[in-house]
Amino acid sequence: MNIEIEKMNKNHLEEIKENLETDFDNFWNYNILKEELSSDNSKYIVAISKGEVIGFAGIKFALDQADIMNIVTRKDCRNKGVGTLLLRELISICKKFKANSIFLEVSEDNEPAIKLYQKLGFENVGIRKNYYKDKNGIVMQFVNNI
Repeated sequence: MNIEIEKMNKNHLEEIKENLETDFDNFWNYNILKEELSSDNSKYIVAISKGEVIGFAGIKFALDQADIMNIVTRKDCRNKGVGTLLLRELISICKKFKANSIFLEVSEDNEPAIKLYQKLGFENVGIRKNYYKDKNGIVMQFVNNI
């Protein structure tokens, strides 16, 4: 699969608007993403294959800290390395903006995501009770040097 990563823009958002909640996940809706794209503190990227958005990811900066807001791969493109490419690019963006730490939350039952984060240098640093409806969120921090 040939995948390119680029900065997300409003055209990308419009492309996925109609199938955002069915083909990706229902955590983020169109209006939230539209607001995030206009924030000076947020950076969003997309994974493109064959001219279509197959994934997106976002990060929010606060002072010298970065929080990964989401990494989402289209359901029919999962387990093909898209999430890995998006996460590596988010880490690279954090390096460019000189973030001292990167945090994220992941559902305790999302084993594929947890394994990906661990593989790329994140460690568990806490638990957020019932963060995902009836599931706990695991707080992870990037521990490799940024």
